[in-house]
Amino acid sequence: MPLKGFFESKIASSPPDARTSRLKVHLINDQTLGVSRSVYHTAKAEKDARAEEYSAVKRVLSRDDIVIADGLNYIKGFRYQLYCEAKALQTPSCVVKLHIGTPAERCRENNKKLLADKDCDGGYDDDDFENLIFRYEEPNGMTRWDSPLFIVVEEDEKPPCDQIWDAMVGSDGKMKTVKPNLATVLKPATEQNYLYELDKTTSDILAQIMVYQKDHPGEGGGEIAVADIEKPIELPATPMTLPQLQRIRRQFITMNRQHSLSKARLKEVFVDYLNAEFLR
Repeated sequence: MPLKGFFESKIASSPPDARTSRLKVHLINDQTLGVSRSVYHTAKAEKDARAEEYSAVKRVLSRDDIVIADGLNYIKGFRYQLYCEAKALQTPSCVVKLHIGTPAERCRENNKKLLADKDCDGGYDDDDFENLIFRYEEPNGMTRWDSPLFIVVEEDEKPPCDQIWDAMVGSDGKMKTVKPNLATVLKPATEQNYLYELDKTTSDILAQIMVYQKDHPGEGGGEIAVADIEKPIELPATPMTLPQLQRIRRQFITMNRQHSLSKARLKEVFVDYLNAEFLR
């Protein structure tokens, strides 16, 4: 992969005493994980494959490691989840979108050629391919988890490697550090009713999910709007049971009982946490 080779050459040419000289590059994709393209035929298999990619990225991600998550990553919630992992380690991240200018019809032609080439690690089954196009959520450079966004069209010979290096590492040889946003820095719990609000807010949201699933029996997926926050709850393809939801809620409460967030912020953070867990 040109980007991986470029990063490795930049690291190799760094002075021995430079911080960049200790960086390592990891390439993670379906091929390195041994994931078949057939996993995109069913929702559960795809979800398991996505969880495997997420776990692989998380295992090697650090401030001394450059991780290239070379997957489809077409779900914005999954990109947000990866962004949060990088943010938690105060290390930069970016999105490189390949062939974004290629029309769907041209993509179909390319896929058919790959399927017909027996010597190639083929394309996607036609039905799976159409489903992936339908569900594709295009990156938006205006959102923090898709920024900075580098667009590479089919006619480009290679990605803008120098610009990506500058975004990830910096041009001055010094390692970049991502500072946490003041709005997301958790403060020690001080409000007397914080634990009550934490318990009630999370319980109310779980009740909202259970009511929705009861009103939509046998249906997978769907979005649930939550009052006072912009982002909806994005339900998984397989309906969640109450014990499963309670387990996620207990984990969230354990992680946040020592901190103080406003009620509106509690909702937003819990919805983000649910959406990330539903992608596992």
